[in-house]
Amino acid sequence: MTLLPALAAVVAPVFLIAFGGYLWSRTRQPFDHDLVTRLVTWAGAPAMVFSNLANTQQSLDTVARIGVATAGCLLAPGIIGAIGLKLARMPLKVYLPSLIFPNIGNAGLPVCMFAFGQDGMSLAMVFFTVTSVAQFTIGPALAAGSFRPGELLKVPLVHAVLVSLLVLATGVTVPRWLSNTVSLLAGLTIPLMLLSLGVALSEMKAANTGRAIVFSVLRIGLGLASGWGVAVALGLEGAARGVVVIESSMPAAVFNYLFARMHGNSPDEVAGLILVSTLLSVLTLPLILATVM
Repeated sequence: MTLLPALAAVVAPVFLIAFGGYLWSRTRQPFDHDLVTRLVTWAGAPAMVFSNLANTQQSLDTVARIGVATAGCLLAPGIIGAIGLKLARMPLKVYLPSLIFPNIGNAGLPVCMFAFGQDGMSLAMVFFTVTSVAQFTIGPALAAGSFRPGELLKVPLVHAVLVSLLVLATGVTVPRWLSNTVSLLAGLTIPLMLLSLGVALSEMKAANTGRAIVFSVLRIGLGLASGWGVAVALGLEGAARGVVVIESSMPAAVFNYLFARMHGNSPDEVAGLILVSTLLSVLTLPLILATVM
């Protein structure tokens, strides 16, 4: 019974703020998606990455292992999903991105922060960064059917990561005024992402609920199996194992819908997958947390 309050303390803030965004949209309050996306992408998220990575107490070896674990958590569902979709003769452009990319930002980061404190947040930032870079390069490539390596240089998170790793490698002390400024800017990111998630879910129009249920189970199931398998293979323990398992087993990311809509890849089908997998995570996330906490 003592575990229930602990789980509620982790899960409730995430779902309540996202639900606040949902209610905001349903009551027809204005919400500028483009402005929020730009604020998070170009300012909040890079600041959050730098604030956490540059000041982390984790060693470079631990950061590297989480990075490798993240790559494994993306590759495994990608390979299995691609083979399964090919055998089922279903379009990779529509379904594969949602099987690969979980909602590591809107939902994953705050869950890891509440579950494991600052250590969890620092580790989750590594997972978030690697996945985000892949999502903004490989994600559009899967949706469009072509890959442009030069796009990698346009991702603000890449620049934040490079500067953070330079600080870690050289042991340079970040000036207090700069650290406080970046930390303050980073603070807007998670609330905005959660509100944006709720608003986005309220605006989606789902199609083919039965198929969405199947793919939602696959998204969370493949993610959970991949996260657990990779964590065991790399010998991760404690918060490191918990973060990898939690982030990997998140529901499908909202950006999959945005890319599908941009390229005309059955966006209503993708919307159904995101909606159902997010609702399913209300049941699965407390169970996963009870296992890893």
